[in-house]
Amino acid sequence: MPPEAYSVKLIAGGIASLPRETWNQLAGTDAPHLSHEFLSALETQRCLGKRVGWHASPWLVEDAVGKVVAALPLYVKENSFGEFVFDWSWAEAYQRHDIPYYPKWVVAAPFTPATAQKFLFSPDCPEVGLSAALLQRVLRSADEQDISSVHFLFTDEAVLSDSELIHRVGCQFHWNNQGYRDFQDFLEALTSKRRKEILRERRKVLESGMVIQRRKGNELSAEDWLRFHDLYRSTFEKHANFPALTLGFFQSIGKTMGERLLLVEALSEGEVVAAAFFMVGEKTLYGRYWGASEDVPALHFEVCYYQGIEFAIEKGLSVFEPGAQGEHKISRGFLPARTHSYHWIGHDGFRDAIARHVVLENRQMEAYIQSCDARSPYRTDAC
Repeated sequence: MPPEAYSVKLIAGGIASLPRETWNQLAGTDAPHLSHEFLSALETQRCLGKRVGWHASPWLVEDAVGKVVAALPLYVKENSFGEFVFDWSWAEAYQRHDIPYYPKWVVAAPFTPATAQKFLFSPDCPEVGLSAALLQRVLRSADEQDISSVHFLFTDEAVLSDSELIHRVGCQFHWNNQGYRDFQDFLEALTSKRRKEILRERRKVLESGMVIQRRKGNELSAEDWLRFHDLYRSTFEKHANFPALTLGFFQSIGKTMGERLLLVEALSEGEVVAAAFFMVGEKTLYGRYWGASEDVPALHFEVCYYQGIEFAIEKGLSVFEPGAQGEHKISRGFLPARTHSYHWIGHDGFRDAIARHVVLENRQMEAYIQSCDARSPYRTDAC
């Protein structure tokens, strides 16, 4: 079928209004944060809406017989909160010229800076020409509705990289599995200095008397999630940030996608005093949230990083994405990884100004990535 034979429609009721099977056959299995269970829980458990400025407005593509063959997880935004690709300065520039920047459109998973394909297709749908047609339809609609901008975050799909959208490069720190047999095998790939530092940090946790345990999301009770949510909330509040995810959200996904969730807990005298939350994809482990009620040396590194690396090795996962930012991850085996976002700016003058700024910004980011690469903890003689 030619692209024009497909129909495109916006789902005002959000992803929660769609059948789970319909959405998940498009989303696939390696990005839990794009699953129906995750995205619909955000909607139904009061994580989105007016209070945070996220409004679910997914786009669906249907073939001639009404079968859903493609989708975009699109959100109408009233601010730039929870995106991790920062455009606050762009909004301020608009404001100085009395031009509205909000609402804007964002194609992403809310509060989740994880790279994944955002143009979602049914396995039996031929993508040839359809993704480009969908992109043009979205941009044309944004222009017609006076939407200031459209932002495709944490993705590098060909339809975007081949377009004339503004391409912005970012940096995270990811761990890559080189076929390690176990954690010791991973350590052997590091320089002697870094290997000793990691062993010293793990030993500190053992000597503190902490007991570390891992549990799947479907093994947790409502009370377990309440305890974790208290830790999660306290971390955000400690840093004067807003904890957007509700207790109901965690309890909901614990029931609906518990096999794809992992909680690493640290116990002192039988009581949980720290925990980290992970999502498990087919090839990728995603580290997301952490909280602690006690300050124990090196506990954060053990619970958030070393346990994640061990788990990824045990399960044969290829990549461990532990979240945004953090140069301290380099010495612990995480190397700089480029992230990509693509931006359509409706205003001609601002489009040119932002494009020029992003060119300079990308040059600075490339220099930063190279400087981080130079600090690699891995042995240069490792096979």
